[in-house]
Amino acid sequence: MNGLLEKIESEILRAKKFKFEAKKIDVQKDELAHMIDHTLLSPDATSSQISKLCDEAIKYGFYSVCVNSFRVPEVFDELKGSNVKIASVVTFPFGAVSTKIKTEETKWAIEHGADEIDMVMNVGLLKDSEYDEVYDDVKSVVEAAKNRVVKVIIETALLNFEEKVAACVISKAGGAHFVKTSTGYSKGGATPEDVALMRFVVGEKVGVKASGGIRTYDDAVRMISAGASRIGASRSVEIIGGAK
Repeated sequence: MNGLLEKIESEILRAKKFKFEAKKIDVQKDELAHMIDHTLLSPDATSSQISKLCDEAIKYGFYSVCVNSFRVPEVFDELKGSNVKIASVVTFPFGAVSTKIKTEETKWAIEHGADEIDMVMNVGLLKDSEYDEVYDDVKSVVEAAKNRVVKVIIETALLNFEEKVAACVISKAGGAHFVKTSTGYSKGGATPEDVALMRFVVGEKVGVKASGGIRTYDDAVRMISAGASRIGASRSVEIIGGAK
């Protein structure tokens, strides 16, 4: 993409002026529930656990169920007739595959009922400063998703400040609808500071999903207060149970 490096360098300079300020906003139970992607991505997850996940999403009004792509067809059947969306991760949890593999998994997930795609950025390419390749990777998945929502997992725990900014700039430029903090399978998860930085970089027209280590109502509120517009969590029922 022409001018991508210049955009990244400019945004890094702008972001260095950003100062995080902790704050807390009031989030009602129903509002919070509809911001949650109820998630089960464990490799040993069983069909009965997936079925329970779907039942809980319907019962509590969660925005979506987030699963590994091969589970999408059964989730589609489980959620039929409900308002709960289906989110599928793609090349989870590392993203270290060819773009062709990412796009093929994306197409397969959508063909079988996925409404949203949570793709994992190729962090190694980002660290190599191969920004055009990372951009092409994101853009190709967005195009393969055929107007479905695409979230890009940038794995913040593996990135320094400049890399976090670059990942957000590239994701936005590639047409992604959200940037997402973490897979939950690396050395750290979401932090309010990272969420706020991501929101600062992408602005208000791109969503920010906080995921990884969010276990309580207070955790979720801290992320939303920092700028998150979606929460990814496996302990969603406990989170809602702690709502005031």
